Amino acid sequence: MKRLPLDDSFKVNRNPVTLREIVLDKLRSAIMNFQLLPGDRLVERDLCDRLGVSRTSVREALRHLESEGLVEFADAKGPRVAIITLEDARDIYELRCVLEGLIVQLFTLNAKAKDIRALEKALDENRKALAEGELTQVLESVQGFYDVLLEGSGNRVAAAQLRQLQARISYLRATSVSQENRRGSSNQEMERIVAAIKSGDPQAAHQASVDHVRAAAKVALEYLRLKQNDSSKLREIATPIVQKEPRIVS
Repeated sequence: MKRLPLDDSFKVNRNPVTLREIVLDKLRSAIMNFQLLPGDRLVERDLCDRLGVSRTSVREALRHLESEGLVEFADAKGPRVAIITLEDARDIYELRCVLEGLIVQLFTLNAKAKDIRALEKALDENRKALAEGELTQVLESVQGFYDVLLEGSGNRVAAAQLRQLQARISYLRATSVSQENRRGSSNQEMERIVAAIKSGDPQAAHQASVDHVRAAAKVALEYLRLKQNDSSKLREIATPIVQKEPRIVS
């Protein structure tokens, strides 16, 4: 019998997504979509039953989410969904202003034609996601927009620093984008960023980026302050909301 050569059909097809990554994605999505709320206890046994996976997979996913700042092991009662305070949020938005402003400036200086086309495509996808109204799709489209900026900026260190904050940025983004008075203006602000980049003006691009972050911060901080006032009952909800904008380093 003649031996047949081994072809590509002999290869083992491996699923590149591990069980741990699936569990991680499920838990992260539940937090981003507000199915799990800040302060909710994350009982391993309950999560194992709900997800249909082992305790090891759940425990590994929770530890990873802790490193992203979405889960905290605050006391002996076990893990819970992290509570992002007003102070935390202000700090994050301040850092966003600095890092994203720099990224946008560098993108304006370094981006190639294909990078700008990719950015325009990402902006269009965001516009479509906003029209469809699904929060998950909106967040993914915004992340796609920033992924293009990070890749085209040419500064891997700044990009790595921003990605390290990404989970908490996405959570705050979900908080602001979920407010009806924010959705339409968000895409318009991103359009101004793209227009400034296409004009080749890094300073205008930087300012458009800072304005975008400031506008998002105002809505998110207002929401968080209202929630904090409602839960603490220390002040009247009618108190002026955003008393302190994120400090901007120009």
